[in-house]
Amino acid sequence: MAVLDRFLNLMFEKEAQGLVLETDKQVLLKSDGGKHPISKDPLATPKILGLVREIMPQGMRPQLDGGDGRLAFGYLLGDHRVDAEIARTGDLITVVLAPARQRRSSAAASVPAEALLMDKTPARASAPATTQPTAPSPAPVADDTGEDAVSAGEAADRAESRIQGLLRFLVESDSSDLHLRVDLIPTVRTHGELKPMDGHDPLNPEDIESMIYAIMPDRNRQEYEETNDTDFAYEIVGLARFRANALRDRKGPAAVFRVIPTEIMTVDQLGVTEEVQKLCYLTKGLVVVTGPTGSGKSTTLAGMIDLINTTRTDHIITIEDPIEFVHPNKKCIVTQRQVGSQTQSFKRALRAALREDPDIILIGEMRDLETVAIAIETAETGHLVFGTLHTTTAVSTIDRIIDQFPSDRQAQIRVMLSESLKGVIAQVLCKKIGGGRVPAREILLANDAVSNLIRESKTFQLPSILQTQKKLGMISLNDSLCDLVDNKLVEPEEAYMKAADKVAMQSALKQRGITLNFTN
Repeated sequence: MAVLDRFLNLMFEKEAQGLVLETDKQVLLKSDGGKHPISKDPLATPKILGLVREIMPQGMRPQLDGGDGRLAFGYLLGDHRVDAEIARTGDLITVVLAPARQRRSSAAASVPAEALLMDKTPARASAPATTQPTAPSPAPVADDTGEDAVSAGEAADRAESRIQGLLRFLVESDSSDLHLRVDLIPTVRTHGELKPMDGHDPLNPEDIESMIYAIMPDRNRQEYEETNDTDFAYEIVGLARFRANALRDRKGPAAVFRVIPTEIMTVDQLGVTEEVQKLCYLTKGLVVVTGPTGSGKSTTLAGMIDLINTTRTDHIITIEDPIEFVHPNKKCIVTQRQVGSQTQSFKRALRAALREDPDIILIGEMRDLETVAIAIETAETGHLVFGTLHTTTAVSTIDRIIDQFPSDRQAQIRVMLSESLKGVIAQVLCKKIGGGRVPAREILLANDAVSNLIRESKTFQLPSILQTQKKLGMISLNDSLCDLVDNKLVEPEEAYMKAADKVAMQSALKQRGITLNFTN
């Protein structure tokens, strides 16, 4: 008889929702009245590992010592079945044991484990990556009727294996996004173009829901059921992390997965200029990276944070939704907080960060007025703040920040921004000749002229600054696109499509003797 059996028997006897075992805490019984300790002494991590090994399948035991990640398995106790979930981060471990629930593709679990466990690290994969990107075969759908019905746990495992196969193909085919839609074949975005995966049939609603529920954290299941969309991160260890968005459209469930490489590209690999790299050595100020969705903002910021992590000895706090690139502690201490799991909102986490001895703060998205205001104040008071916005040019970024505020506050914000803003990097990704993609970046760096124009509400003159201050490292988006055309990296038509000022871009191309041709 396993030691945990007596606690599990008590759980069923009390009709409780589950048991929670956490490092350096007593065993807790979860019920409607809250969590109640049912053991005398706190449990250390080695003790918890020993208890769990007694009840988990023997073949999974090596994975328990394999490092950070999440494991899930079922355990039979007499006539009762128990669902077990293990989350491990470093020396900390959390184990949630709950009465097995009937998992359905059409609804979330009746008692979400989120009520027991507030944070999960992504699931650990056991299947090795293939050497060639061959599209995975569709997994058979389990028949859940009759005497030979596949158990809910087995169906969930099949669904997880199926989505992992799709995600492996996504990475191995050098694609960036995976789209799952009702009545469509699984589709990947490769070098900017959407391509259906060969060998697959169109998906039905049950296919999609079973796959996303198999990997979705319980907190997100509840959010998905209530709001019809949710964001979360998922990881296949040794392959990549993925940023996921699950939603419902007019045909039913849908999902999009974005690849987040395990290895962070350096600023040199990303082609970040020396002038922009110097922003990473500032002790205070605001640096904004902007661009449309899918323009590589997160990748550029990750490279800049990695440069700081490699060269400075500071405390970096990132606030993201969800956490994308994972930064190990190098020379810096890196604290990464996910909105919804480790904190309620960007603004709450940003306020709390000021009491956490930060040197550098990264805000995944400056979504609302209050977050922007706190970011500017934080940058003014001696911290280096990085943030992102969904604007297309450096000039529109400054206007967007100021325009968020009521008219009676805009003069004050203009002054504060003129003193705190150190740089704006606006970028887009262009299809590269021969395959792949390459960024075009508009770079605005703060100097006295820039600060004065912001303070005096003359941002319309900033484009001329970009034209005349190239020796300082500034460049307009159109000039950056023209450089890519001149270097034979991008077709003229692609540069024109990505330009914000298309009239000026067409004129610049004509000066180079280039006539646009959109027929090919």
